[in-house]
Order: sequence, then structure tokens, then C-alpha cells
Amino acid sequence: MFSHIADALAVPDIVRLEAGLYVVRFESMKVTSALAAVRRLMAEGVIRPGDTLVDSSSGVYAYGLALACKRYGFECRIIASPAVDATLKTQLELLGAVVDQPGSSPDAKLDQAGRVELAVEFVKNHPRAHWMRQYHDQGHYDGYAPVARQLAEGLGTERLTLVGGVGTGASTGGLHRGLTELGVQTELIGVQPFGSVSFASQAVEDPEFLIAGIGSGIPFGNIAYEAYREIHWMDFTYARSGCIELLREHCVFAGLSSGAAYVVARWHAQRRAQSTEHPVVFIAPDTGHRYLNEVFAGPAPVVERDEQQYPRRVTTPGELGLPWCVTDWQQHRAGFPCPGGEG
Repeated sequence: MFSHIADALAVPDIVRLEAGLYVVRFESMKVTSALAAVRRLMAEGVIRPGDTLVDSSSGVYAYGLALACKRYGFECRIIASPAVDATLKTQLELLGAVVDQPGSSPDAKLDQAGRVELAVEFVKNHPRAHWMRQYHDQGHYDGYAPVARQLAEGLGTERLTLVGGVGTGASTGGLHRGLTELGVQTELIGVQPFGSVSFASQAVEDPEFLIAGIGSGIPFGNIAYEAYREIHWMDFTYARSGCIELLREHCVFAGLSSGAAYVVARWHAQRRAQSTEHPVVFIAPDTGHRYLNEVFAGPAPVVERDEQQYPRRVTTPGELGLPWCVTDWQQHRAGFPCPGGEG
């Protein structure tokens, strides 16, 4: 039994979809990282109950931080992106969070950078406010250690392939670190949208770009670039097809980044002939409710993925193009200039 709903939400379900393919399914994944980061900061004496915890978010982290603040007695302030809809905003406000939602910019990079600037400015003007820095503070990795243990014990395997949207880097980085420390040989596969600076696809525009949560318009300090074996870039149409297939074939109602990760994970599992000795596991960070109209009920036909032609293998950013590309990151990362000189 759990003593708080946040603790329950921090524990995912691990579900076998078919031979050699598993999903780590969260209802709201960043509850896991927000709880861990708050606990660490409390233990270090950086924050104390009554302080205001503030950060920028496109949705999932906002909910996680609001729950963590409620759990431990902190005030919460969210600088929200336009992706935070009325349903989520209502939840956040009923949880006691103050939600600032500045007007959107046609440039996603300016929008994200502007929200971070607002968070920093708020902290400067409020002595008992703390910027959580979800994009940069590796305390957010800590929450994934128990999940790594759950996964290692549940699968009982010595090696696996882990697939997930990169985003801030905390979930894939934290799980990879936790599994490695437990002695599980883990091949880490990252998934990115086109238009993200994190892995140098910012010059490629996806006209239906909706999966900003797994990409970035600004540099993120939490991404462990050296950990990834392979990087996949995927557009909206292929990620959407993954969402629909995941629900139709496996009864899993999950968000757009989950659909993208599923497509990549299924491709890897099939290449390994669905090996049970080397399973493929992908991360599903949230449910599909936020994407109901655009993804599940949208009028556009669902594309049929051409897995004979795609993913297209690339070695430089100039070769990137819709709908799906992949690179051997360990071999070619030097050709991809990434923020902070990581490429």
C-alpha cells in the first residue's frame, strides 16, 4: 500500500507485449524524477517546506512537480508552455500550483528559452524560491534507480536494449545508469523529433511537430551523450502510426513519444528475431489523453510505415530527412555538433 498517490505514480507497470518486447508504462513518468529531486534537495538542506519550487514545463514535469510539492509541503510555480491544456492547467491549480502561461512564440526555441528566463527571474526576486532545473540537475536521475531495479528483477536478463525519447535526458540516462550499476548490459537507444537542437536536427522542419517533449529548442545539461548507442529521428506521422498500433494491437493508450519509441523498439525486436535472451524494452512516459484530438481522433489517415526503406541510415545532419532516420551514434557522433560541444 502507498501512503501518497505520488508514490504510486512513481512505480510503472512493466508489460510484455510480445516475445522479446516489453513496455515500461507510466501514467505520468516525471512524478518519479520530481519526487527524487525534491527529496535530494531536502536532504542536502537546499530547500525546506514552505519554499516555492519553480520550473518550466510542457506538461508532464509540471504535474510531477505539483504532486511532489503537495507531498512535501512546498509551494509550486509552473512556467507553462502552450502545450499545457485547460485540463492539465485545472489539475495543477487544484493541486495548489500557480501556473504562468506566457504567450507562445512561432519559434519553439524562443518559447522554451523565454520560459526558462521567466523561471530564473522569479527566483531572483523571491528569496525562498528554488529553480528545479529539470533540464540540468542530475538529481532527477535518482528516481529511476528503483525503476531500473524493478526492470532488472522483473526480466531477469543479463542484457537488454532500452529505447526511449531523450527529452531532458533524465529517464533514459537514469535507467541506463541504474541498470548498468546492477550489472545489466544495456544498449541505449535514443529517440528524437526533427527540429530539435539536442542531436543536431534543428534544420529539418516537421510541419506537424507535436513531440517537443522528447526534443529541445535549447541546450540541456542532463543529456549523457556518451551513453547512447544509436539515435533515431522520427516525424509526427510515423510516431502517430506507432500510437495507433500500440492501442489497436496491444491495448496500450499512450502519448506520442511512446508511439515513436514503440516503432523503434519493435523494429529492434524484429531484427533480433524477438529474442527472449536479449529483450527490447521501451519507455511509455504518459497516457494518450493529451493527444486525443490530434493523434487518435484526427481526420487524417494513418500512414503505413515503409520499413523496407526506413529508417534511413545517416552519418551527418545534412542527410537527415522525414520521416525516420537512424545513426550509429557511437561511430558518427563527432559529425553531429550538439549543444555544449558534446558532439
